[in-house]
Amino acid sequence: MMMDKITEVSGRAPGKIILCGEHAVVHGSAALAASLGLYTQVRIQTPNSNSLSVDPNVHLTINLTDMNVCLTWPMQRVEAAFESLDAFVVDPLCIKPCSTDFLQCVAALIDKEEFPEAIIGVAEGVSALLFLYISIIGFKPATVIVTSDLPLGSGLGSSAALCVATSGAVLALSGALHLDSVQDVWLSLDESKREVVNKWAFEGEKIIHGRPSGIDNTVSTFGNVVKFKSGHLTHIRHIFPIKLLITNTKVGRNTKALVAEVSERSSRHPKSMSAVFSAVNDICEEIAEIIQAPSSDDISISEKEGKLEELMEMNQGLLKCMGVSHPCIEAVLKTTSKYKLCSKLTGAGGGGCVLTLLPKCILLMFIFLD
Repeated sequence: MMMDKITEVSGRAPGKIILCGEHAVVHGSAALAASLGLYTQVRIQTPNSNSLSVDPNVHLTINLTDMNVCLTWPMQRVEAAFESLDAFVVDPLCIKPCSTDFLQCVAALIDKEEFPEAIIGVAEGVSALLFLYISIIGFKPATVIVTSDLPLGSGLGSSAALCVATSGAVLALSGALHLDSVQDVWLSLDESKREVVNKWAFEGEKIIHGRPSGIDNTVSTFGNVVKFKSGHLTHIRHIFPIKLLITNTKVGRNTKALVAEVSERSSRHPKSMSAVFSAVNDICEEIAEIIQAPSSDDISISEKEGKLEELMEMNQGLLKCMGVSHPCIEAVLKTTSKYKLCSKLTGAGGGGCVLTLLPKCILLMFIFLD
């Protein structure tokens, strides 16, 4: 996070990949995720007190620069939209879910806005941003500028990165969290403060995805590699290096709908789907063991990579059982299998991105050919 005379605050948060455990994590399985070096940044500019006294027609503006979407509301309209709420209290450290009444007030602001039809989830993302801003800051004018390296709807955690970056920036602006300097102009939070950011971000994710597991916002908040199960976070000390290729199918999908479809399938076939989720849990636990164990020589590395390929293949098969694969994903799998490479979807599926494990022997061949 970066602050400049408290009139401007920027928060940034990374995207993520799911190594294993998609969907099953919602139903109690373990999942492994890792943060990416791709970020979403939320910059909040607030007018000083002098400008407020001169200009009574102040606004709340949300500028989604990558999508060419700019929304502006007079503060009087924002306050009027929330008049129906009883005893609305701003408390940055009191994490509370977005109530149905609150969401209806947000809808009153954005329902008449025009969002690009080709971009999935923009309205939900704006709703989450408004919820976090108003819950933590209240009815104060500002310009919120969002930029991102992450493609939307691709399974790389763009919505979680938005919620985490927004939560961090707004909490810093409110003065509720004191920042710890680390290097350059960016500041960081210790683990206890990050947990506050994470909890707020999770509430934002609920608005976007309905019933998220919490793994996306958790890995975006804490970074590195984490194992997540039933709300419990374990930091993974990965000794064994993994090289992965990420392929974006550029087929958009609706995470909320896919999560709901898996839940519906589980309701129809509880015993069978329970076995599927249990198998995914065992795969995640085994992968966690592999990447935490040291390798003494090339033979050991090759054996581990072979096991990872088999586990990834099994996980992909189970995801297909859940009904979340897609012809475009299967096309990537078919292409990579021609080169004896193992791939699986990452994220919600139904499109999005595919991970391909790149064994050391392949990387050495590329280096030799180069």
